[in-house]
Amino acid sequence: MAAPGGQQSPENMPMPDMKGMWTMLIMMMMIMVLYWIDGSEHVIGNVLNYVFQFLDFDGKWPVVTLMLAGMIMVVISTVIRTLMMDTIAQQKSQAYSSAFNKELRQARLDNNTYKLKKLMDMQPMVMAKTMETSNKMMKAMPVTMIIVIPMFLWVRYFVDVTLSGMSMISVPWSMISAGAGVDLHASYILPAWILIYSLISIPIGQIVMRLVRTYQFKRRLAELESGVDLEEVA
Repeated sequence: MAAPGGQQSPENMPMPDMKGMWTMLIMMMMIMVLYWIDGSEHVIGNVLNYVFQFLDFDGKWPVVTLMLAGMIMVVISTVIRTLMMDTIAQQKSQAYSSAFNKELRQARLDNNTYKLKKLMDMQPMVMAKTMETSNKMMKAMPVTMIIVIPMFLWVRYFVDVTLSGMSMISVPWSMISAGAGVDLHASYILPAWILIYSLISIPIGQIVMRLVRTYQFKRRLAELESGVDLEEVA
């Protein structure tokens, strides 16, 4: 039941999922602990180098190394995260929430008190659906971190140890042949290697995510057209 003034009473408001919040907190603490253990001696990075040293090319092509490391990390983590989530349900939830907010804004603009009251009464259900989607995303995070954290620590090792003394690279916006370049150890709020690594990884992640989602949508369409639940058959 809505409280006076169109506000939801506390008992009707959905409670935040503490499990999801604790998961996020634990993951952040794990990252900090592992980063601390790795330290300036690169304890973890040195061990990981036995696995990933085939990517370093003896430091000859650092941009290629960063690109390949970013691709491996993003492809594996994105595929895992996307497959662990129900993409169809996620899109439905986003569309439902967007349509609800649009109707709510319109009701307020029209000063339609009857419609506004009905929508406000529905708001806890809409928020619950949104939280449910967020919680599913949280569940995928620990699995993806198993891929992200080791790769990140190895790239740090690669930049600090393998490229020690030769970390100047050429990028499209700064040609080293013109007497300029980017030092991966330089800091621009964040270290340059993190910024470049992210610049490479993010677009690849978006492409992979769209490809996986396209596959999922096509699979769902085939299921609807055939009238057979492919997941049950599998």
